[in-house]
Amino acid sequence: MIQVLIVEDERTALDNLLHLLAGLDEKIIVAGTTETVEDTVDWLNNNPAPDLILMDIHLKDGISFGIFEKIKITTPIIFITAFDNFMVQAFEQNGIEYLLKPVNETELGRAIAKYRSLQHHFLAAQESLVAQVTTDKTSARRSRIIVRRGIEFQSVPLEDVALFFTEQKISFMVNKEGKKFLVDKNLKELEEELDPKKFYRANRKFIVHINYIRSYKPYDKIKILVEPSVPVSDEIIVSQESAVDFRKWIAAL
Repeated sequence: MIQVLIVEDERTALDNLLHLLAGLDEKIIVAGTTETVEDTVDWLNNNPAPDLILMDIHLKDGISFGIFEKIKITTPIIFITAFDNFMVQAFEQNGIEYLLKPVNETELGRAIAKYRSLQHHFLAAQESLVAQVTTDKTSARRSRIIVRRGIEFQSVPLEDVALFFTEQKISFMVNKEGKKFLVDKNLKELEEELDPKKFYRANRKFIVHINYIRSYKPYDKIKILVEPSVPVSDEIIVSQESAVDFRKWIAAL
């Protein structure tokens, strides 16, 4: 699956890209669309990094290169514009392809194929990082976790992980600063590898780190509502069946 963000302020051009992407590959998912520099910065600050960005250069509130002055982007970008005089700047800012409007299926297909070839190249980097963080064979516990932003992989100390959660069958990690990253494991796999003294499977959707639980309180009389120190989109509720176990866990350390 390829998660794509489209940055385009022209409705006709946006509709064309959505139509072309739908016809190219059903595994291409449009994670979001934005129309301005400010909207794009806001979207990237509040969502997991997409795998690929399709970006127009002229937006409603200025040139899209202004985005890179406000936020660090590691995601590869296919620039799309009606002008050919920004090519050098485009390739200085994560650009992997530069397409002129109107974009057709063949051109976009070649650009997506180029992205896929880069993905294969970076898989070697992922395997190297995995080898670095895998613990001794006698233990499945980890001290670090591999996460992803676009095609860039990062090795993050588990002490900096506030929680893991799943959404639409995709797993995410949220660090102590509240930033989201993709994780290529499901919560069951993570639960088996994490230190049970520090991490707790609160419910089917969340695994929480004990150091980043701000507070907890009774909920609906017999359940528990957990308040993490980072923002989350859903309430973290421990069921009646797990409430006693949760209290023992959090009091044990």
